[in-house]
Amino acid sequence: MRRLLAIPLVLAVTTAAPAADPAVQPTVELPAPLARVLTDYEAAWQKKDAAALAALFAEDGFVLPSGHPPVRGRAAIEKHYTGAGGPLFLRALAFATEGSVGYIIGSYTGDKSRPDEGKFTLTLRKAADGRWLIMSDMDNTNVRRGP
Repeated sequence: MRRLLAIPLVLAVTTAAPAADPAVQPTVELPAPLARVLTDYEAAWQKKDAAALAALFAEDGFVLPSGHPPVRGRAAIEKHYTGAGGPLFLRALAFATEGSVGYIIGSYTGDKSRPDEGKFTLTLRKAADGRWLIMSDMDNTNVRRGP
């Protein structure tokens, strides 16, 4: 009896149509204080300004780069970003805030005429002066590596 029940399940799984490429996620509009985080990040990255990038982070913030150990603290973040930068266009896919914490989920590309090259999450913490600072920045590419 078990074998008979397993056959339809196997057939259903193996005959299902392959999953289509996920649709492009729509851009959401951010409130101005959160939009500032993305526009300031883009501007600093395009200028290859590691100090300006690090200033967007909380003093104890993290960069969680793919393929590398976590980077913690503004000074280490500035060192990590030294020499990095170039064309960058960020867009938000989702966001939320509650009190003094929030997040932005988004995607990025280096050329607006091309599809998204990767995605990111920013966790945010509101500073005493009301500015949103990045507590953690994690991104990865949309390009598959390996098998």
